[in-house]
Amino acid sequence: MQAYQKWQWQRIRVALMLSSKKRNDYIKKHHIFYEIGDNFFFQPRILPADPKLIKFHNNVIITSNVTFVNHDVFHTGLNNLGQGNFSYNQGCIEIMDNVFIGCNTTILGNVRIGPNVVIAAGSVITKDVPPNSVVAGVPAKKIGTFTDYVKKRKEVQDLPIDELWQKFTQEKNKS
Repeated sequence: MQAYQKWQWQRIRVALMLSSKKRNDYIKKHHIFYEIGDNFFFQPRILPADPKLIKFHNNVIITSNVTFVNHDVFHTGLNNLGQGNFSYNQGCIEIMDNVFIGCNTTILGNVRIGPNVVIAAGSVITKDVPPNSVVAGVPAKKIGTFTDYVKKRKEVQDLPIDELWQKFTQEKNKS
């Protein structure tokens, strides 16, 4: 029971940390996940229920409100049917090198996200994501390649706010 209480205090502590840098340092120091590679950024303030079933490789960015669902508790309902004893269902999640996961994404268990992947905000990942992909949707589907995305992002410029609004207005007036 003591280990469970410690885990709950760690979850509360992470949730209350306002600084994502402090959260990342704490997560690494206390080995919250099964494995974390270099250049790891974890913005969510809520830790997954089973973080030891999640492995992150190098250069992984997890943005806000990403949810990792690597278990279910439906065995409880199935056991109430009186048709045998059903086990707790768990699955691992592995995220390879150079992955960006957008806000409000949900990742289910037994999924590997390949290297060089961008996952659009609001996506639901139900199966493995192949390398060099950009995926989006519910469930997520491939919509492009990582290579094309990188080329397109090179065209993005840092502009002052007034110029951003001017560009935005011009583009919207065209359509």
